[in-house]
Amino acid sequence: MSTRQHGTNAKYNLEKCRCYACCHAASEYERNRRQAIAYGRWHPFVDAEPVRAHVRELGEFGIGWMRVATLAGVATGGVSKLLYGTKPRGIPPTRRVRPHVALALLAVEPTFDNMGARVPVDGTGTRRRLQALVAKGWPQVELARRLGMDQANFPRTLTGNLVHVRTVRATNALYDELWLADPTAHGVPAHQAEAARRRAAKKGWAPVGAWDDDQIDDPAAFPDWTGQCGTLNGCRIHYRLNIPTCQPCLQARAEHRAASQEAA
Repeated sequence: MSTRQHGTNAKYNLEKCRCYACCHAASEYERNRRQAIAYGRWHPFVDAEPVRAHVRELGEFGIGWMRVATLAGVATGGVSKLLYGTKPRGIPPTRRVRPHVALALLAVEPTFDNMGARVPVDGTGTRRRLQALVAKGWPQVELARRLGMDQANFPRTLTGNLVHVRTVRATNALYDELWLADPTAHGVPAHQAEAARRRAAKKGWAPVGAWDDDQIDDPAAFPDWTGQCGTLNGCRIHYRLNIPTCQPCLQARAEHRAASQEAA
């Protein structure tokens, strides 16, 4: 059954509907077309190559062409023809597309929000957020439960390099919910919370306060354990609080010793 509405040029031409509304729409379309041609403003098609290149670039970013079509609100068949043509008939990829289709596809941007749920991405931020929650006292079994994940596979998420987009989204939401919350006030037994904190300390996992929002997802960033990490005083605070010395503090100490030796 057709889903096209009456009163459109498409229903008049493609379905041969001759009701008053469709005839009027076809007449108006033809009148506007002739007027546009007369004024040199008739551009029913545009070059497909820039659109095709954009869709392919989105694919390299992790946004498949079918998802691009969905996000743009255009038919998947048209995007398939844009990329691959019609192979059974030997028809090459589309050379021209309608302007509104081109604009809709070009408007899809390579952003994280547009990526599919199962696309694998860097797991740095997810790993750090979950480790920080464990350091706060949230047991791994409780975090896995809240994320709806298999407890047997959860340790892999805690240490893995790649995670699915859906895991990133779920972890970000959970972190925003729990990073200030006291686990014992939310049903976690005190001994389990303490065991989680000890495990995190043994593993050297940075706590919530060591990360800034603009650095936690950056693979090149280091946690600021002391508030002065990267300085000689930060190195001293590590020793005083008996927490693992971070790389910036180790580097600051090494530079201080080298400068002292040169001065001697």
